[in-house]
Amino acid sequence: MRYAHTVEQVRAAEAALMARLPEGTLMRRAAAGLAATCLDLLAGPEGRGPGRGGVRGRRVVLLAGSGDNGGDALFAGARLAARGVRVHAVLLAPERAHAAGLAALLAAGGAAAADRAAGEREIGRADLVLDGIVGIGGRGGLREPALPYLRAAERAGVRVVAVDLPSGVDADTGEVPGEAVTATVTVTFGTYKPGLFVDPGAGRAGVVRLVDIGLEPPAPVAEVLQHADVAALLPRPTAESDKYRRGVVGVAAGSERYPGAAVLAVSAALRGGAGAVRYAGTAAREVVRAHPETLVSDGGPKAAGRVQAWVVGPGLADGEAAERTLAEALAAGVPTLVDADGLRLLARRPGGPAPDGRLLLTPHAGEAAALLAGAGVTVTAAQVEAERLRYARLIAERYGCTVLLKGSTTVVAGPDPALPVRVNPTGTPWLATAGSGDVLSGLAGSLLASGLAPLDAASAAAYLHGLAGRIAAGGDAGYGGYGPVTASDVAAALPAAWRNVTGGRQNVLSHRTVI
Repeated sequence: MRYAHTVEQVRAAEAALMARLPEGTLMRRAAAGLAATCLDLLAGPEGRGPGRGGVRGRRVVLLAGSGDNGGDALFAGARLAARGVRVHAVLLAPERAHAAGLAALLAAGGAAAADRAAGEREIGRADLVLDGIVGIGGRGGLREPALPYLRAAERAGVRVVAVDLPSGVDADTGEVPGEAVTATVTVTFGTYKPGLFVDPGAGRAGVVRLVDIGLEPPAPVAEVLQHADVAALLPRPTAESDKYRRGVVGVAAGSERYPGAAVLAVSAALRGGAGAVRYAGTAAREVVRAHPETLVSDGGPKAAGRVQAWVVGPGLADGEAAERTLAEALAAGVPTLVDADGLRLLARRPGGPAPDGRLLLTPHAGEAAALLAGAGVTVTAAQVEAERLRYARLIAERYGCTVLLKGSTTVVAGPDPALPVRVNPTGTPWLATAGSGDVLSGLAGSLLASGLAPLDAASAAAYLHGLAGRIAAGGDAGYGGYGPVTASDVAAALPAAWRNVTGGRQNVLSHRTVI
């Protein structure tokens, strides 16, 4: 499990630690870790210039702002200069540059200037650029003085190492409100920041390396599951298991207009760990034709027979029949996942549902905006996408349930605000295909029926769904590339994803690389 903390938490932990240590200790620890990463990159196979494998004579440019972030970069530059690296610091605010860091750099043989033309020239022939422009407390996009240097780095195609966080990314939310650095590697200190896990900021971070500087932060606000965490959650049948003891999941989905949604949700539910799947709805003929192992009926959930969890909503359409189906599923007294059309129906219900910890909602950004509107909060889908953690928590709070907010970064929030939000690290943009959400719903519902709590069922389902998408796209087949997939392909790849997780093959297919 990886954990992330807010800027406020990090600041408090830093202050507590600095009170017990000699002045400058934390900055020296951070600089040492930062310099070590730079030396690895300079000496690695992608290093440029003479003496491949060594670092002497390589060129590094520091983009140094006025805060501690700039100080980290300058102290790291001093260490690099002492190893024979040619270090040139571009001082973005020379009158407010970190004095001790600058003195250390100059004493080690590095150079520093504020001249724009010289800085761009140095970037053009650099092996590495360090982004020490602003730190985790920065807000808003990058300011004008820094932009020419970013453009120069982009033109040169030089690798960029971000110091703690790519400048221009909001550390707490991952929001990128304007211009921002796109890093090859981000060296972050003490703990991860939520913005490194959540898009669009996560997409700017590149490979993330955590440097331990001795912080002791409190409980995290976000966490990221890994293979071992998910494997520990997944149900396993025992010698005494039968199909009913493994759990029966009910699927109330599809309509005359959208029968395929029912077929896809059932397809994933059958591969999601439950012992049996009951289908209730108008697409019974299509479902049993595609999946003859399904128990089908053409009525509503109330007449379908006993289940341990319901999935309701995918392809359900609108109208009285759809509203009745949703009402019957919610009244069944078992854990219930609501998706797609079911979410919009739910948002329109007067007073909404009574808070129920067994309820799991799985909206994308547009559906999340509709749910929030139903709870009296006006927000756009774009705002939800920009601040996923905030709005997932808000929906969970207003509806008293667990929320899986789908998107480029899928997050899962439970009704207890004291618990961290879970950020899913798997997945691929190839999952942006019709029916993909139906597959996720069937899978998560099956895990609910197997006995997982909503937070765990949603987290494990998102993880497996992301892996299955990457496997289906070719990521586990040794093709060296990816290709388009259908939702049916994703459902068919779920057993392989399950085996990948329980077999411990962490090397495969992590969407966000951290080291």
